[in-house]
Amino acid sequence: MLEWRRRREPSKAMLYLSPLIAIGLTMLTGMLVFGAIGYDGLRAVTAIFITPLMEPQRWADLGIKAAPLIMIALGLAIGFRANVWNIGAEGQYVMGAIAGTGVALLTHDMTGWWILPAMALAGIAGGAAYAAVPALLKVRLQVSEILTSLMLTYVAVQFLYYLVRGPWKDPDGFNFPQTKMFSGSQTLPAVAEGSLVHLGVPLAILLAMIAWFVMSKTIAGYAVRVVGRAPAAARHGGFDADRVTWAALLAGGGLAGLAGLFEAAGPFGQLTPQFPVGYGFTAIIVAFLGRLSPVGIVFGALVLAVTYVGGEIAQSTVRLPSAATGMFQALLLFFLLATDVLVRYRLARKARPARSAS
Repeated sequence: MLEWRRRREPSKAMLYLSPLIAIGLTMLTGMLVFGAIGYDGLRAVTAIFITPLMEPQRWADLGIKAAPLIMIALGLAIGFRANVWNIGAEGQYVMGAIAGTGVALLTHDMTGWWILPAMALAGIAGGAAYAAVPALLKVRLQVSEILTSLMLTYVAVQFLYYLVRGPWKDPDGFNFPQTKMFSGSQTLPAVAEGSLVHLGVPLAILLAMIAWFVMSKTIAGYAVRVVGRAPAAARHGGFDADRVTWAALLAGGGLAGLAGLFEAAGPFGQLTPQFPVGYGFTAIIVAFLGRLSPVGIVFGALVLAVTYVGGEIAQSTVRLPSAATGMFQALLLFFLLATDVLVRYRLARKARPARSAS
């Protein structure tokens, strides 16, 4: 018989192997589930997880999908390390896009290099300001940031719907609920002529490098880690937990807002009701898949980007429903949390009770 035994100290090997085990279990379970309901399970899993990596023409799509996930997950990871649970990054992503689009509409008839940076700053400010609401409620009234940030997401989405169907509706848009298309000065340039990859992709990698430096080499990063792991020790060390809470939520909101602006100024080129695509929620999976490490987050974002691109491929080749992508992402989170037990526990043979002497 086998039993779970607590390890003397967490296993570093399983800390990094368990995400790979979770990916493997996700693929296996997905193959069995879709096979059981009448699809070719092996072909479905291949289309979602393997085909995007084997077709070079899809690599640009992977970068475009991964970039916002990297930005949002970096901000979330800072909060999670500080034991601050920002679950409303999707709302901050939307509000950042709205703020940046506001600048775009004000400068629509202008040209200049400064317009796009102004939109980016507005996106950061919009996302951070929206994250300041749960930060204030957390610090002043001890209200759970999980609930407030999550509920504010739906407010942001409804505000977006109001704007694109009302005051920001394009009068030349044939009555479609959408803003004007952004001009050339308001869209992200491609990294190379003829490439689909926009400037936001290398900037996301740069932000991951900056986050790694801040979290591992600065006093601010040390404060975040100490407050998250040992609040009592942080107080004795002179670190202000409330200040860290503010910083974590504002950083998460700002990076989510920047990601929203980059999506609006990149793949979308305008705001539409379809803009909230769930990146803010998916980034939670990315953060945990990457073990809250900036380097790991880049890897995790690529994995989730593969599921997005592969899901589109599977819809056309295997005829899977569009919900298949969400199912695989949910399975991945489930198995990721389940395999975390391997970090602190191990399976061992159950000791037989000693026989008493007769």
